[in-house]
Amino acid sequence: MDTRLFKTTLLLVIGLVTLGAAGISSAARRAVTLTQDPLVMRLSKDEFRIAFGINAERGAPNGCNGVIRYRVDWKTEDGTTRSEVKLVNYTVSPHATRAMTVDRQYFDTAEGQHTTDVLKVSVDRITCLESGEPRTPQLASASAASAAAERLQ
Repeated sequence: MDTRLFKTTLLLVIGLVTLGAAGISSAARRAVTLTQDPLVMRLSKDEFRIAFGINAERGAPNGCNGVIRYRVDWKTEDGTTRSEVKLVNYTVSPHATRAMTVDRQYFDTAEGQHTTDVLKVSVDRITCLESGEPRTPQLASASAASAAAERLQ
């Protein structure tokens, strides 16, 4: 029975630490938006750069790191169309209100064989996790709970 109490207490502590981390994580998320639609630049028949301007005025004063999840619809000269989901990372420096990131992509069904056109770039989601001092729960609380459980045995 003592082992069962210890396991129950340990699971409770792990759950509380996990919930605490989730609360801190969601509190550290900030809202960022795009300054304009993504800018598509052709470099060759099938090579592109896609630039994203990031507006972080409502973001974190300590800066943030995030990911932009976007979809690209493209078409080759032979009529083949495709849609791909891509991810690109970005960083907003502390005290900055704007940032920019550029993603390098190749779109073709056969390497360099077709001239490809990007039809549409749409952003599905932008995440922003505040930079700066991490505020993670201390593991000492788990050790204290283990010591308390041992005393109960």
